[in-house]
Amino acid sequence: MAPTGKPTLAVVGATGAVGAVMLRILSQRADIWGEIRLIASPRSAGRKLAVRGEEVEVVALTEDAFAGVDIAMFDVPDAVAAEWAPIAAAHGAVVVDNSGAFRMDPDVPLVVPEVNAHAARNRPRGIIANPNCTTLTMIVALGALHAEFGLRELVVSSYQAVSGAGRAGVETLRAQLSLVAGTELGTSPGDVRRAVGDSTGPFPEPVVLNVVPWAGSLAEDGWSSEEMKVRDESRKILGLPQLPVAVTCVRVPVVTTHSLTVHARFQGEVSVDGAREILATAPGVVLCDDPAAGEFPTPADVVGTDPTWVGRVRRALDDPTALELFVCGDNLRKGAALNTAQIAELVAQEWTAAEEHR
Repeated sequence: MAPTGKPTLAVVGATGAVGAVMLRILSQRADIWGEIRLIASPRSAGRKLAVRGEEVEVVALTEDAFAGVDIAMFDVPDAVAAEWAPIAAAHGAVVVDNSGAFRMDPDVPLVVPEVNAHAARNRPRGIIANPNCTTLTMIVALGALHAEFGLRELVVSSYQAVSGAGRAGVETLRAQLSLVAGTELGTSPGDVRRAVGDSTGPFPEPVVLNVVPWAGSLAEDGWSSEEMKVRDESRKILGLPQLPVAVTCVRVPVVTTHSLTVHARFQGEVSVDGAREILATAPGVVLCDDPAAGEFPTPADVVGTDPTWVGRVRRALDDPTALELFVCGDNLRKGAALNTAQIAELVAQEWTAAEEHR
């Protein structure tokens, strides 16, 4: 037991982009933790980072780093998580992993607390997975609607911020903005590409002044890995293994906050007023939907906030069983760090209850 009678938390990948957001979130939420241990690659060991108003020294990722850890939040590349999450679990920690290494493992629950919190209790491998940021942008709102109407088909298009590709994505967009500044563009094919040159970074095409209909790596039959994640993760979280899902993922010149258009078909006829009432009262959702007044969510308004924002709620033109939505969510907060923290808090509640019964 931690000296304070609270669980010991490890943040693995504390020096990364999502790790930095995670540390801010830990300082903003209820103080339920005892020691918070910061773990990163050996080259980052010795750095000091602020957590809950204190300076904490980063330690290197080794087996010894997990001694006495009760819960470990991982935000590291898939290969690192695949190697080290089982090691942390073997040392007695419950791992909450933000990578893609375990999301589709049948022995690892994929959890969104507002939708399927109960799934976190069944973790045969001692690991709980956090969904991809694109899935998380829409799934809280969809989960609330599914609970009432019964989802039967999903068609979505994403408009994904460059920070979804990590720091390299953000740096690429900033570099491209400087390259095109003051340049007359948009009048002939290839003028943006010529201005940007080889500075495309992690993207196959220039992202500045452009939209790129691709995110992730090539999967089967022309689909991208990011599109397959949205399909597979939505099915697993909602408990609908045969749900028909069609996805197109698009990268846009936004630094942070993903957006999606959603066409959702349900088991029977749906009411727009009923849907708005559900969304307005759903935990973790903000309804912002008054087009006549110019009110709907955009990344510029949503960035830095925690909820899923929903607007443009309307019934499909030719299908009384379908709804059209536009959703936005900060991909570094709810899309990554916040959901991980919320899962860890669920496990901390279990830990505290178990300690009280000892």
